[in-house]
Amino acid sequence: MDLLYFILFISILIFIHEFGHFAFAKLFGVKVLTFSIGFGPKVLKVRGKETEYCIGILPFGGFVKMLEEGKAEQPILPEEKHRTFEAQPLWKRVVIVLAGPAMNLVFPVALYTSVYLEDKEFLPPTVGAVFPGKPADGKLFPGDVITAIDGAPVRSFPEVQKAFAKKAGSPMLVTIDREGKSVDVSVTPNDEVEVVEPSELELYEHVGRVGIAPTFAAPVIGIPRTDSPAWRAGLRTFDRITAVNGRKVDTFVDLQKVLSQNRGDNVVLTYVRPVTVQGLGNLCDFAVLETGIASLAPRPRQEGAVVREGDPEGRAKDVFDRTGIEGVEMYVAFVPEGSSEYKMGLRAGDRVTHLDGVPQRMWKVERRGGHAVDDTTMVGMLLREPNRMHELVWTRDGERMSGTFQLRKERWDDELGQHYERYVFRTTHWQPRAPSKLVPNPDPVVYAVRRGFEETMNAIKFIVVGFVRLAQGRVSISTVSGPITLYDVAGDAGAKGTTYFVWAMAVTSVNLGLLNLLPIPVLDGGHLLLFFIEWVRRRPVSVRARALSSLFGISVLAVLMLVAFKNDVSRKWHWDAIVVQVREIVN
Repeated sequence: MDLLYFILFISILIFIHEFGHFAFAKLFGVKVLTFSIGFGPKVLKVRGKETEYCIGILPFGGFVKMLEEGKAEQPILPEEKHRTFEAQPLWKRVVIVLAGPAMNLVFPVALYTSVYLEDKEFLPPTVGAVFPGKPADGKLFPGDVITAIDGAPVRSFPEVQKAFAKKAGSPMLVTIDREGKSVDVSVTPNDEVEVVEPSELELYEHVGRVGIAPTFAAPVIGIPRTDSPAWRAGLRTFDRITAVNGRKVDTFVDLQKVLSQNRGDNVVLTYVRPVTVQGLGNLCDFAVLETGIASLAPRPRQEGAVVREGDPEGRAKDVFDRTGIEGVEMYVAFVPEGSSEYKMGLRAGDRVTHLDGVPQRMWKVERRGGHAVDDTTMVGMLLREPNRMHELVWTRDGERMSGTFQLRKERWDDELGQHYERYVFRTTHWQPRAPSKLVPNPDPVVYAVRRGFEETMNAIKFIVVGFVRLAQGRVSISTVSGPITLYDVAGDAGAKGTTYFVWAMAVTSVNLGLLNLLPIPVLDGGHLLLFFIEWVRRRPVSVRARALSSLFGISVLAVLMLVAFKNDVSRKWHWDAIVVQVREIVN
């Protein structure tokens, strides 16, 4: 199956490239003798009016053979001399040669567009979470609906992200709907620098962020004290409330709103509770959900106390004071036995309050791609200073406890023998997110085309920087890949589905187009270089010079192919081990 994916993958890209040459040659009246996909013996051959269309058995390239005086196998008829490639004006020859790589750079726009046409719904422009220490902290709150930014309406969360991303460091007027009231707040996005993977390219992006997320915390509760009404009602930390007085609740914000409206009457809460059980002969632990009902009697609100509408912080404090219920963000769900955290006394169910004297409100934030964390969160603070001792403060049943620990350092070697080290914090929390209600994409076609262009430009920038870093020696030649890697990429992408296959094809098409523009003789870029010399000298390059340049270009490509092949073998089968085995056989 991988072979089929590879043939389909490479054949489409070659066809697109060669079709560019073919189409413009025909457009300009150049006689095309052969249009071939693949090299070697022909498995399929169709004769047209003047062109032979072929499929070769080796799908590693293709060619468009045009009528050329220097390469004609027999004399060219006088009436056809004007149809030779050499007879065309210089600008037409440039366009014909440039059309192949250009098609490889335009084709990804169509591929990416086809992928983004599937984005028919988006997350709404609603604030689900606010990160501590970020520009939105204290200005935006979970439940706020962003309706406009700097006067421009926004209809989805991606639009919100895009608006903030462009204005790093500039104050922005954010209009929000907070519980039915329109409120304007000024927020200045942070200028955050992201390293584009792989980091060896030293490619950075400046992005504006305010520190919000679109998904809400599920109604999972934390109960820090045993003398609270919630504890007495039989509720426990990590219970997930599903309904209040028979009314379904989907998010923790919804739960807080319902409880804050209570005036002291008993409340019936329906919940599910994760219970750990052992299975497979005690070989593993897993959790099952038990359902339950609790009758909660909130404390009466103190005389004169008022919870104003549109005051999420006041509502959260009121609910906690009267019921003992809070969010579960900073509660420990799992502590590995034998870890330094376990040895200092930290256990599941404990509530973390301080790290190195700093109050903690958020466990961690996953960044794009899942490879970075925010340093204003607890895990982010730990990873910012991983090699020092840290003091952690937590509560257990209302009792304050503390201890010191250091992050664990992991070391390992990958399949190429490269050594890696990293610090890890294996203790985890459990804060599930509630499913979000999506909003329709208002302009799916315009959106898809725009994203198609954006992704293509990003791919071009990424690959150009890679070529430059390679020429500078800042990226190892070992990163150059060949047909074996391409075979694996095509097979893996095909196995994952059409979207992955199309995405991989788009990136490879950009790579192929830019590679062909390199000024190496026999490549399209080499032909363009000769045309440039012809334009400067006002006369064509001699046949001998062209022949010598072609020989040089073939030599360069042969060396590059050998390097790429060696790199492919090293990645897949360990080149050094193969060399040792060959030497042993020879000796």
